[in-house]
Amino acid sequence: MTGRKSPESPPPAKQASHGKRSPVTKPASMVKTEHLPAGGEEHGAQPGRAFWSGSITIGLVNVPVRLHTMVRDRSFAFRLLHRDDGQPLKYDRVCSRDGKVVPWSETVKGYEIRKGEFLVFEPDELKAILPESDRKIRIDKFVYYLSLDPVYFDSSFILVPDRSEEAYGLLLAALQDLGRAAAGTITLRTKEYPAIVHVYDGALVLTTLRHADEVIPPHAFSILPELPVPKAAELALAKKIVTDLSGDFSINDYPDRYREAVLALVHKKLAGENIVYEEPHPGQAKELMQALQETIATLAKK
Repeated sequence: MTGRKSPESPPPAKQASHGKRSPVTKPASMVKTEHLPAGGEEHGAQPGRAFWSGSITIGLVNVPVRLHTMVRDRSFAFRLLHRDDGQPLKYDRVCSRDGKVVPWSETVKGYEIRKGEFLVFEPDELKAILPESDRKIRIDKFVYYLSLDPVYFDSSFILVPDRSEEAYGLLLAALQDLGRAAAGTITLRTKEYPAIVHVYDGALVLTTLRHADEVIPPHAFSILPELPVPKAAELALAKKIVTDLSGDFSINDYPDRYREAVLALVHKKLAGENIVYEEPHPGQAKELMQALQETIATLAKK
């Protein structure tokens, strides 16, 4: 089984009676906490302006659409500060040879062919090879949506009809009834992407895909061909755990615990509390069979 490992929550915090306070640029009492990110679900959030407009092209059929970002990055953007005075650090374009700050007007792009040796490219040279942006999502085939491997999924965007409600609704209904997705290409900014148009929650969504050579195949990792054959008893217990824990997936079951912990920490620091963390205690290592049996026993009590 594969999957992305969820970030672990920080260990529980407790108030300390002593400790070094972090510098702040203004007293905590002057900061309005209602202006801080509130956490949790944001109701009534409105999408921003479309960043792309064009059409879905299927043969001679064109469906005019606008593309909107449908993902909000709710992670925390910490600034790097000078510890002594709490002020943010600035970053400049500094030449690695003479240490001088270089203005944008004196910069060019370079491709490193050997360590420290670069081919220089002028802006016009790179502009001449940009992929043609004809404002079209070119569809060349339809595939079963469930046959798509999520490892290739990159970014998703909502497609909104641009005075094309009838054609948009027709395409949506056809894809939904047949369980298909439309596969093709789109050019965004300076790159052409493989992409699919699929149905999500009553709307058409465009998901860009990674190119085949961007994904490292499993056989490139030498340890995988050497995996031992599972023991029958352990495999039976593993299957029982999988069966007992099976259910419908809901993303709402997986809140951002790290974000919630950071928000709580922000409010504690604004309240003037000193924060220390308890050291986590690693659990005792168990044999695989023992861990499987104890997991089965724990599930049986639920």
